[in-house]
Amino acid sequence: MVNDYLFELTRDILMYVNGFFIIYLIGYSSFLFLAVVIGSSELYKKRQQEILKSTLHKDYYIPVSIIVPAYNEEVTVVDTVRSLLALEYTVYEIIVVDDGSKDDTSKKLIEAFDMQPIRRPIQRKVSSKPEEYVYETTVDRIPLTLIRKKNGGKADSLNMGINASRYPYFICMDADSALQYDSLSKIVRPVIEERNVVAVGGAVRPSNGVVIEEGHVKEYHLPSNLLACMQTLEYDRSFLASRILFDKFNGSLIISGAFGLFRKDTVIACGGYDSKTMGEDMELVVKLHEYCVLNDIPYSIKYASDAICWSQAPERLQDLCKQRKRWHIGLFQSMWRHKIMFANQRFGAVSMVSYLYFLIYELLSPFIELAGVTVTVVSYIVDLINVRFMIAFFLGYAVYGVILTLTAFFARIQTIDLEISVSDCIKAISLCLIEVAGLRFILAFVRATALVGYNKKKLNWGRIERKKINVS
Repeated sequence: MVNDYLFELTRDILMYVNGFFIIYLIGYSSFLFLAVVIGSSELYKKRQQEILKSTLHKDYYIPVSIIVPAYNEEVTVVDTVRSLLALEYTVYEIIVVDDGSKDDTSKKLIEAFDMQPIRRPIQRKVSSKPEEYVYETTVDRIPLTLIRKKNGGKADSLNMGINASRYPYFICMDADSALQYDSLSKIVRPVIEERNVVAVGGAVRPSNGVVIEEGHVKEYHLPSNLLACMQTLEYDRSFLASRILFDKFNGSLIISGAFGLFRKDTVIACGGYDSKTMGEDMELVVKLHEYCVLNDIPYSIKYASDAICWSQAPERLQDLCKQRKRWHIGLFQSMWRHKIMFANQRFGAVSMVSYLYFLIYELLSPFIELAGVTVTVVSYIVDLINVRFMIAFFLGYAVYGVILTLTAFFARIQTIDLEISVSDCIKAISLCLIEVAGLRFILAFVRATALVGYNKKKLNWGRIERKKINVS
């Protein structure tokens, strides 16, 4: 009799968990559908308005400091700086901060641009490790500064760049990335249009397979590496979905560390980047929300979907896992540090929509998904599940995800005037199902185990294998 009771209890628990898992997937699919539809329509609308806006704002600009933190980036840093020197913009400076690299990052820059040592005091407006030396030069009237400092992590390097910068707005970007020729003018556009903008995020796309010449994309192909190719599809779906939708109600919680614009005085006022977190990019954005709301400062955080940064995607599964572990730890740290936002009506939609979305569908999603799959398997073993229904449901979910992913991918291709070959179209369609049904669950496991022992390496840069960017 006890065994019968336990069997009935187990069956009920499994049925409830399976029901929750199905509702969870339907909820996520519904959000993704809404986000992709809104995102795609916004891309096409923005494309139609581009000519008018370019005419309106071509003579308007704000001075910008571009900060490039670097650690062991000798392979890519020179090409990154060259891509920045090719930008079509009126007034900007470039600051490369070498965070105590163990390779020839500084030497490569000094030799490539004939930089000269200078004595320059740097005022500490936000906390950063001390500098060891400073080099400067001017290339085509664009100031280029190299600061070599003691190792302190990416956030600390960005703080040093803020301290050394001379302009009221700064761009943060990675040393393995390249900007399109018009990216700077497009990312500053929201600041020109609205006075209360404190931050703007740009769009990041994998540079694997792309050839860039003087800031222009000369050749575009999906990466030959299949893992990088699947990340291209994933990036387009992610940036098209939540970024554009959240932008509608000032709800963006993430600006990619690879490309973002910030108002310097506001960032300094809230303490700059936090060197004790792995997700310094998200933590700063969440902190800006909290600082402005608690101090009754009118503000907005925007997303410029047409400001494009090309950044390297990992081509080895080991490197990809390192990257996603770091991202998930950063997400956890940011949400925990700013838990005051949870269900707090004072923060409006940022709390009731954005924070809850990142909590349920980002932070907790790997645990929910893995638990759902495990329970489904257990239910099958004990014969408590309708096999045909579950197969049909998961197959339908996968196909649905493929359709939305391809919609996001081709919408992005068409609205930024890229041409794609027939073979690349076939590759995208073929790999889409593997990405949705295969890679997603591999990364779910990686993210679910990310918090194990993370304190030991919380200030590490999280190195991945670098290759030269196709920039000329």
